[in-house]
Amino acid sequence: MDYNHIEIEQKWQKEWEEKKVFKTSQRSDKEKYYVLTMFPYPSGTIHVGHVKNYVIGDVVARYKRMQGYNVLHPFGYDAFGLPAENAAIKNNVNPGEWTFKNIETIRNQIKKIGISYDWDREIATCTEDYYKWTQWIFLKLYEKGLAYKKHAAVNWCPSCKTVLANEQVVNGKCERCGTEIEMKKLEQWYFKITEYSEKLLNDLDILEGWPENVKIMQKNWIGKSVGAEVNFTIDGTEKELTVFTTRPDTLWGVTFMALAPESPLVEELTTPSQKKEVEEFLNRVTKEDKFKRIAQGAKKDGAFTGSYAINPVNGEKIPIYVANYILFEYGTGAIMAVPAHDQRDFEFAKEFNLPIRIVIKPENSDLKVTDLQEAFTEDGIMINSDKFDGMKNREALPEIIKWLEENKLGKKSIQYKLRDWLISRQRYWGAPIPIVYCDDCGIVPVPEKDLPVKLPTDVKFEPTGKSPLTYTEDFIHTTCPKCGKPARREVDTMDTFVDSSWYYLRYINPKMEDKPFDTDDANYWLPVDQYIGGVEHAILHLLYSRFITKVLYDLGYINFIEPFSNLFTQGMIYKNGAKMSKSKGNVVSPDEMVEKYGADTLRLYMLFMGPPEKDAEWNDAGLEGVARFMNKVWNSMSKIINITKNVNIKNMNLNTKEEKSLRRKLHQMIGKITNDIEKNFQFNTAISGMMELINELNSYMNNTPEEKWNKELLKEVAQDFIILLSPFAPHLAEELWHMMGHSTFVLNAKWPEVDKNALKVEELEIVVQINGKVRAKIVVDANATEEEIKNKAFEEEKVKKYLENSEVKKVILVKGKLLNIVIKK
Repeated sequence: MDYNHIEIEQKWQKEWEEKKVFKTSQRSDKEKYYVLTMFPYPSGTIHVGHVKNYVIGDVVARYKRMQGYNVLHPFGYDAFGLPAENAAIKNNVNPGEWTFKNIETIRNQIKKIGISYDWDREIATCTEDYYKWTQWIFLKLYEKGLAYKKHAAVNWCPSCKTVLANEQVVNGKCERCGTEIEMKKLEQWYFKITEYSEKLLNDLDILEGWPENVKIMQKNWIGKSVGAEVNFTIDGTEKELTVFTTRPDTLWGVTFMALAPESPLVEELTTPSQKKEVEEFLNRVTKEDKFKRIAQGAKKDGAFTGSYAINPVNGEKIPIYVANYILFEYGTGAIMAVPAHDQRDFEFAKEFNLPIRIVIKPENSDLKVTDLQEAFTEDGIMINSDKFDGMKNREALPEIIKWLEENKLGKKSIQYKLRDWLISRQRYWGAPIPIVYCDDCGIVPVPEKDLPVKLPTDVKFEPTGKSPLTYTEDFIHTTCPKCGKPARREVDTMDTFVDSSWYYLRYINPKMEDKPFDTDDANYWLPVDQYIGGVEHAILHLLYSRFITKVLYDLGYINFIEPFSNLFTQGMIYKNGAKMSKSKGNVVSPDEMVEKYGADTLRLYMLFMGPPEKDAEWNDAGLEGVARFMNKVWNSMSKIINITKNVNIKNMNLNTKEEKSLRRKLHQMIGKITNDIEKNFQFNTAISGMMELINELNSYMNNTPEEKWNKELLKEVAQDFIILLSPFAPHLAEELWHMMGHSTFVLNAKWPEVDKNALKVEELEIVVQINGKVRAKIVVDANATEEEIKNKAFEEEKVKKYLENSEVKKVILVKGKLLNIVIKK
C-alpha cells in the first residue's frame, strides 16, 4: 500500500496546530536552545530555494527538542523596504495590503511543509508594535551620539529613487535593481558604526562557530590599516594637509599629492588660473561610476589644482592634483602619491608626465627609473631616503613613525575602511525616523512616550517618483515636543536593515507593549545558538546586527556582546544552471511539489541533494527517487508495526549472526546520524544512513523465514528508525509513531542513544593477501591474537597451495583486517 501523503500530512498539521505542539516555554529547567533562520521579504511568495533554509533549521530544532532542550524556533517577515514597495506600485495596490496578503500566503506555504515554528511569536517588521521599537532603538543611538545627520556625497539609485549604503552597491550598481549608481550630495541620517570598528573586528575571534570565509569578509570590510598621519604644509600658507599612509617608508618617493573629487579641499585649494580645468574634470568624473573609476586598470584622469604642498621629510615642493582614482571615504580623502611604488600612482604619473623616484630597491640588485614598466611594489632596501638608507623597508617602518613623531611631522594612526551606516531612505514603505524640525529648537527627537511615529496608510503614489510622505500634509505638520510651536516631521524612512538588525530580540517578547524585550528573558535566550541563512548577508545584515547588539550591551539592556554564537550558511538551489528567480522563469513552487510528492519527500530531497553548504541543481528525477524511498519506509515500518504491537523490547535476545548484524547496523546509524546533525550539518549523509538501515532491515526480513523473525529486535529497529526519521520527515514519522501505539507526539520522544555493546564485533573477516594479491578470506574470533590469526590463515587450503614450494619472508597483520604474506620468489 502506497503512502497517502496528502491525507497524513494534513492530519498531523491540524493536530500540531490545535495542540500547539511547537509552543515554547518562556522559561524552563531544561537547557535552552535558540535556532533561527533568516526571515524573508514578503514581496512575493517563496520558492524551494527559500524552503531549503527553513528545512535545515527545522531539522536542528526538532533534533534539539528530542535531545531534551527548551527550543525557541520562531518565524517572521522582513516586511518593510524596496522589494515590497516596488511590487505594490507595480500591482497598483497599497504596500501594506500587498505585504500582508503575501505574509498570509507564505505562512500557509510554510505550514504545509511542516516547519515547527512557534506561530504565537510571529512578527512582521511593518507592524506598529514592531517599528515602534525600531524607532526606540534610533532614539537610544541618538541619545548616545551614535545617530547624526550630515551633508555628504551619497550613492543614488535613479531607478529606486533612493540613496544606498556603500554595502548595497555591487560593482557600481544597485543590488536591488541593477541600475548604475549616481553620486549626489544630500543631507542624510547616519549611525556611527565606525565608533565600534575595533570591537567589531576583535570580537570576530570569539565567534568560533562562524565559517572562516564569513569572518574574513567582515574583516576585509572593516578594513583595519595601521600606518601614520603625515602633515604636509600647503605652500605659501600656514595650512596643513594631513594624509594617512600605511607606507611611511615611501615618504621620500612622494612626487605629487592627489585629492578625491568629492573632497571639500578641492574647491579650497584650486587657484583661479586652474579653476576652469578642475571644473571640467569634475564634470567628467561625476558622470563616471565611482566603483569603475577606482577599479584596477581603469584610465587615470585628473587636474592640477594650482597649489603645492611641502613634503615634510625633505622640504620638496610637490603639486597637488585632484584625481579620479581617489576615494573620499578612505582616510582623509587625500593621498601622497609614490609612483615608483604604487601602480595607480605610477599610471597617473605616466598620464600627466610627473616625476618618478625610486626609494626601495630589490635586496640584491639595483633599480633605475628607466627599468620600470610598472611600479615596484615588493619589499626591499631603502635608498634615497636620508638616514634610513640601507635599511630593510619593513624593519624601518616603526623607526620612521617614531622619527615623524619626534619631529612633530606626523604620528602613528589606525584607519578603517568601514564607513558610517547611512540609514536614510527616500521611500514610503519603511519605519519613519522619529525626528521633527523646529525653526526655534532645531532637530528634536520625538519623546519615547509619543512612539510610534505612525506611517500613514491613506497615501497616494503620484507619478513624481517622490515618496508620498513628502506631500502628505497630515503627516508632515506637527508640533515641536520642546516648545509646542509648529514643526515638520522627517520624511525619510529608515533602511530596512535597521529593522532586521534586532528582530532576533523581539522574538523573545513579541507581544510586549511597554518595551521591546525583557532584559532577563533576552539574557536567558540569547545569543542565538544556531543562526542559518545565506552567505549573501555576510556583510550587511550580520555586521549591522552585531553593531546594534554591542550598542544595547553598552547601554545595559543585555549581557551578551554577540547576537549569534553559531552561523551556518546554506548553498543556493539552481535550475537549468541559474539561481532560481522569477525573472529567469526557473522557479519551482513548493506548493506544487507538496501536492505531487508530499512535504516530507520535498524536505528529504532538499537535504539529500548534497552537502547543505554547497550550491545544488534541482532535478525532478531525484525527487522521484526520494518518493520511492518514502514508500519503502512506509511499507517496511507498517509490516513491522502490525506484527509487533504486543511485543516488549525488554525481552529481546539475539540468537543469530544476522540479528546481531542488524542491531549493530542500527546503533552504528544512530551514532552516524547524530554526528551528522550535531557536528557537521551533513544531512545528506544522515539520509544515506537511513537508507542503508532500511536496506539492512529489508535484507534481514527477506532472507529470514517470517516465523524466525526476532520481533523484539524488529520493534527496536522500527521505533528508533522512526525517531531518527522524524526531524527530516515529521509527518510520516508522526503517523508511524502513533500506529505503533504511542499516545505522545514523536517530537517529544527521546533521541536514541548508541548502545556500545551492540557495536562489538564477535567475529572478524580477515583478507589474506600473498605478494599483494588476495588469495583467501578467513573468519576468526574478534578477540583472536595475531598468532592465532596467522595460524588459521596458514591452515587454509588456498594459502597452503601458494606456499608449498615457497619460503615465507615475512607476515604482516595490517590494522587487524588484512594479513599480508610476503614470499621470496
